[in-house]
This record gives sequence, structure tokens and C-alpha cells, in this order.
Amino acid sequence: MTTAIRDAILSGENAPGHFEALAVPESYWGVTVHADEVDMFAGMRSEDKDPRKSLHVEEVATPEVGPGEALLAVMASSVNYNTVWSAIFEPVPTFGFLRRYGRRSELARRHDLPYHVLGSDVSGVVLRVGPGVTKWKPGDRVVAHCLSVELEDPEGHDDTMLDPQQRIWGFETNFGGLAELALVKANQLMPMPAHLTWEEAACSGWSTPPPTGSWSRATARP
Repeated sequence: MTTAIRDAILSGENAPGHFEALAVPESYWGVTVHADEVDMFAGMRSEDKDPRKSLHVEEVATPEVGPGEALLAVMASSVNYNTVWSAIFEPVPTFGFLRRYGRRSELARRHDLPYHVLGSDVSGVVLRVGPGVTKWKPGDRVVAHCLSVELEDPEGHDDTMLDPQQRIWGFETNFGGLAELALVKANQLMPMPAHLTWEEAACSGWSTPPPTGSWSRATARP
């Protein structure tokens, strides 16, 4: 995150057009895993796999903001079981998810990269919104839940949890929240509660792990 963006957020200033005038950097720092390292823990028990050995903190290119999306300046994120699973490449490496998503459309192809920016939690400030986004604007303080849906199938119209194109952001998609910037769908956003700190807001979306086998939908897709 640039000094100008950080200072603007910490100052609390949000005059019309203020955040739109801030330049978005061409790259940012994020926590990643690499596709060419997915076999590094081969033959090891899960409890012996050390995520610190697979995680990288590195500079990555800022993605283009597409229709219905928002680019956030991240103020806080958190580590949940998605991050740990991703870092030890269990139950399967996440790059299979990214490849399948990338085949869906030209826009989704941005996610299919040899690195995966992790993180399924975030609190931050909207920097840019894509075409078609009208509820949110640069400068809004937000949190994002982790459910990424396309909402192009009728099954998801009444209940997004039934959308056949449901994905977990930062786990089955790229550009997650353990970074200086994050790319989300605008329909993931919620106003940040004013009484919470950045850190409290960032970790409020997760509670207990899902029951055993709950990822069968994700791992079984062809």
C-alpha cells in the first residue's frame, strides 16, 4: 500500500473524489503459495507440515478490476483454516480450483496464475469499483465475506449458497485478503461496523470449522 493511500485512510478524510484521485499501485505485497512447490510436503503427516515453509511474502501485479468487482486497500486480515489448508496443500492444492475458474471466462482467467494470494478475511477501504457497481464507492470502509458467486444460474437467485458457481474467495479464487490490496466481488461487501477495530472486523466472519467432508463439493468438481 502506498504512503498516500495509508495516510488518506488513517486521516479519516473522505471528501467526494478524494480516494478516486489516489493512484493505485501497479503491484503490491501479498502472502502467496507457489504452484511449483505443491509437492514439498509429499509423504509427510499433516501435523508435520509447516506452513511457514510454503508461504511467501512477495510483490505481485495488481489485477484489473472487472465488472461487478471492487479493489480494496486492506487494513486487516486474519488466518483461518482455509489459509492453513492452502499452505499445506490439503486436501488438494488450490491451483486446481484456480485453473478450473480460469477456464470459465476471460475475466476469470486472471485468477489462474502460478502463485496464489491467500486470505479469506478482510477489512479495508474501497479504492476502485468496476463497471456496474453502484452501491459502493472509493473511500467506503467495508468488510468482505468469503462467498464468491456468479449469480448467473437460477439456483442461486433465492439463496446464494445454492449457486452452482459458488466459490470461497481467497481459497478457490485468487487475490485474497492477506495482502496490501484485495480483489473481491462487490456483492461480498458489507459496511464495516463503526464500533469495531479493523482487526475485530476482519476476523468476525469465521467461527468454527465446517464438519468433516464439507469440502466434497469443491474437491470433487471435474
